Amino acid sequence: MNSARYQITHETHYLYASPVSLSQQLLHLQPRQMPYQVTLAQSMTIEPEPSDSFATLDSFANPCLRLAFNQPHSQLRVIAKMTVEVHRREQQKQFSQSMAWEELVALCRYQGAQAALDEQLIAALPFCFQSPYIPLKHQFADYARPCFSANKPVMEAVQALMTKIFDEFTFDSEATHIGTPLLDVLKNKRGVCQDYAHFMLACLRSLGIPARYISGYLLTHPPQGQPRLIGADASHAWVSVFCPHIGWIDFDPTNNLIPELEHITLAWGRDFSDVSPLRGVILGGGKHKLAVKVTVMPIDGGL
Repeated sequence: MNSARYQITHETHYLYASPVSLSQQLLHLQPRQMPYQVTLAQSMTIEPEPSDSFATLDSFANPCLRLAFNQPHSQLRVIAKMTVEVHRREQQKQFSQSMAWEELVALCRYQGAQAALDEQLIAALPFCFQSPYIPLKHQFADYARPCFSANKPVMEAVQALMTKIFDEFTFDSEATHIGTPLLDVLKNKRGVCQDYAHFMLACLRSLGIPARYISGYLLTHPPQGQPRLIGADASHAWVSVFCPHIGWIDFDPTNNLIPELEHITLAWGRDFSDVSPLRGVILGGGKHKLAVKVTVMPIDGGL
């Protein structure tokens, strides 16, 4: 199968203990349009109706929606629906042709006025540096270094790192929260897809390799003989690594695979802070309860 179609529903519901008088929100709930991914239809239901809204692109050219609420409200519900077609990329065939990882690191170092860098590499350079959730530390480089032997093609080394993380870490939804330091993640080797992605990014960037955070969805498979449950899926996170002459290649350390037909990309950035599906500021509200439901449904006889 060379393509697949999905109907995705992402519902976010905030219930506030006391009324919110003013609110500004930023939504990343519109899939990117790419050669291997096409959005066929999308809609957004927002309650209460915002006082103002406008669609724009963020710093990484992700489509996003800015909302303003100027009237008191006790809850916020956003339901995003989208129909997306994903095409096979066959990325893995190019791994052995990628340049040696040391050569890529050298290219990404500051070269001064004499450097002659292509536009793609220049665009990738911001993903070499520290970001809010990705510190650069020797502990992360040391963890990754056994996968990066001398002159090894960079994409083969990255794949080896992905497998190492998958083999040595345990998926545990109770082990971490959004603010858990990555050194603690390394110590305990437990976490969720966001932790796996952040940790792999920290390893790669600590070595000097450009890598970015991908936010999206993953098709999950119910147990054999069981129906697919509505609202039982979740957002997913993985990483993408740049190499000249090849471009960006995605890696999913949570599942130890190269994303193809079962991954749907929403947005990318330096880390989660750039691409949170919904974030903002409120005046008032007190404590709040958050409920998120995600459904990824294959259509047209898809997977």
